[in-house]
Amino acid sequence: MTTTENSTPMGFGRMHRKEDARFLRGRGHYVDDVNLPGMLHGAVLRSPHAHARVVSIDTSAAEAHPKVKAVITGQTLDGLDLAWMPTLSADVQAVLATDKVRFQGQEVAFVVADDRYAARDALELIDVDYEALPPVVDAQRALDEGAPVIRDDIDGKRDNHIFDWEAGDSGRTDEVFARADVVSAQDMLYPRVHPAPMETCGAVADMDPVTGKLTVWTTTQAPHAHRTLYALVAGLPEHKIRVISPDIGGGFGNKVGIYPGYVCAVVGSIVTGKPVKWMEDRSENLMSTSFARDYHMHGEIAASSDGKILGVRVKVLADHGAFNGTAQPTKFPAGFFSVFTGSYDIEAAHCAVTGVYTNKAPGGVAYACSFRITEAVYLIERLVDVLAFDLGMDPGELRMRNLLQPEQFPYQSKTGWEYDSGDYPRALTRAMEIAGYPELREEQKQRALAGDGTLMGIGISFFTEAVGAGPRKHMDILGLGMADGAELRVHPTGKAVLRLSCQSQGQGHETTFAQIVAEELGISPDDIDVVHGDTDQTPFGLGTYGSRSTPVSGGATAVVARRVRERAKIVASAMLEVSPDDLEWEKGRWFVQGDPDSGRTISEIALAAHSDLELPDGVEGHLDATCVYNPPNLTYPFGAYICVVDVDPETGQVQVRKFVAVDDCGVRINPMIVEGQVHGGLAEGIGMALMQVMAFDEDGNHLGGSFMDYLIPTSMECPTWELGETVTPSPHHPIGAKGIGESATVGSPAAVVNAVLDALKPYGVRHADMPLTPAAVWRALQNRPLRTDLAIT
Repeated sequence: MTTTENSTPMGFGRMHRKEDARFLRGRGHYVDDVNLPGMLHGAVLRSPHAHARVVSIDTSAAEAHPKVKAVITGQTLDGLDLAWMPTLSADVQAVLATDKVRFQGQEVAFVVADDRYAARDALELIDVDYEALPPVVDAQRALDEGAPVIRDDIDGKRDNHIFDWEAGDSGRTDEVFARADVVSAQDMLYPRVHPAPMETCGAVADMDPVTGKLTVWTTTQAPHAHRTLYALVAGLPEHKIRVISPDIGGGFGNKVGIYPGYVCAVVGSIVTGKPVKWMEDRSENLMSTSFARDYHMHGEIAASSDGKILGVRVKVLADHGAFNGTAQPTKFPAGFFSVFTGSYDIEAAHCAVTGVYTNKAPGGVAYACSFRITEAVYLIERLVDVLAFDLGMDPGELRMRNLLQPEQFPYQSKTGWEYDSGDYPRALTRAMEIAGYPELREEQKQRALAGDGTLMGIGISFFTEAVGAGPRKHMDILGLGMADGAELRVHPTGKAVLRLSCQSQGQGHETTFAQIVAEELGISPDDIDVVHGDTDQTPFGLGTYGSRSTPVSGGATAVVARRVRERAKIVASAMLEVSPDDLEWEKGRWFVQGDPDSGRTISEIALAAHSDLELPDGVEGHLDATCVYNPPNLTYPFGAYICVVDVDPETGQVQVRKFVAVDDCGVRINPMIVEGQVHGGLAEGIGMALMQVMAFDEDGNHLGGSFMDYLIPTSMECPTWELGETVTPSPHHPIGAKGIGESATVGSPAAVVNAVLDALKPYGVRHADMPLTPAAVWRALQNRPLRTDLAIT
């Protein structure tokens, strides 16, 4: 069910997605649907070792296969100066291994054959001689003296250290801790997880030998960024590269970066002169593509005896895998983790983050996490619950006592971030009202007194997210900034085409952005076509990730529509033979002030703009405009979540029976799409909290290579979501929107974990790491007697 408190203030509303017609009929067009004349197929040979030197590779038997057209190795690429490619974090990554392999599943060779089956069969004919090396799987051992050096390809590299980064004032924080009545500390792990999109990664590369133009159909959330990276790797000018991102079957950050398979498909097309398709299978996707999280955190929270939070300090060890391939701003090597102060009014804060290499797949920021904000929110929300445990306070009361107040906005955090707007107490109050929080606590108490065998837990999380990927002066990826472009053209008949640089993976862009134009110009959304996903057809921009579509491309859309509206004003003034200053706007038409009957609609203006109407000097015809929108600040959506669980202490089984989510994402363009985004994120949060983990053994073997081992939630694990909203517009965004795509994924894991640990509180369990599988819950309860004093407080 959905409960609303505020109606959206700008006339946006529920509208069925324009995309649904083709998707429901099975007419979506994905990369694997691309079939070109003469197309060949590629397959990747992957390392069985986590760490090994490549002594030799014998490809002769594979090359002799009658259907094999080419076998490409690291040595082949080295000769073309293509063996290494830049990552999104200013590191380099091996396309195909040259010296050694650094994680299980690393790409070693690429076979191009007539069909996919022949290409995969030929992989078994390649003989690779490996010299096994000791792996480093544990991030905490990676910095030990004498630990095997993973990145010995880097000149002078003698350890596995990547970076040290700090935020906040350590001296001031220490002073605050020294005078605190209570200091609660907790070690916690946010384990490595994987986005696991329905569609795996792939590419079709076609190098035209006549024109010298490379066309790549690929599963990417950032087509223009990919084009730039291909240009850097291949040495081709960008106007000779076209990247097409068709329908994408889910991304969640997994399809931001470039994978070696993409580059190999390009090289395969260059070598053979034919189009080459490469599509990975599920095991390859789970084993080798970008993971998320893997943060080892030690947090401390200081407070007065009455529960006023004074300060927070944190030390983090971040496992980045074998190559630093994180898709996050280069000026923030730890992403936006410095928002770990959360939604609370505190005096001082400090964090120190160290990044390390390990023998695991590279990446580290994917999975709808807004550049490490998920880890930051999980940390502070667990610390607040730990503090509540130590103080004997209700977690809801403790949060309400410390939330930022509306009059404090815009709020400058103690780590340098400016929160734009918010009414946090109202959101938490709303969530408690929907959930019936006092009644839930009373039910919990009565069940404990009655000796109910099932343990009931109530978990709260409050989160502030930072999205939009912000202004260029603060952050960039590959030095490209964070601005997005938009082009809008209204045709003579009044129908419009909007071209954007962002890319949809299910968010409903073709509907949402049409609604923004419709709101600004008064054209029906059905008459507005949104074009995206093709670098030859759209303006430059950094794509879709970090919930930046609405904050950045949505801002660009509003601005470009307003420019068209102002241009229409000049045309209308010529049509009505009055000064532009004499015109007044109402949705869909300009009219003469004081004479509403004397006006012209956008359709009439568009037709006139393409005619021989005499316009003022310096004013060109047609009705179009372009815009590059560089956001002045991030936007800060927030929310309050309450989760209720039942835990069987005999088996450790957890059932989520109630979940209330109150989100504030600023102005809501299409509430139905917002709710769909929240539903998906809540399901992901349950998965991360209760079942998802990328596990490895001591030898670096990947233990989650299929959905038999890497579990993801289904409808059976999810309750009926109860949603609410508050609306606090962003003061600097053109339409007041803040973004919503990742909010539920950010806020829900902490709510679920807090609920489970609240259920275990009668046994004195203060913390347990995710995922809280039945086995993990059962282990946490062993050898712990039931404490009646904790059960009824």
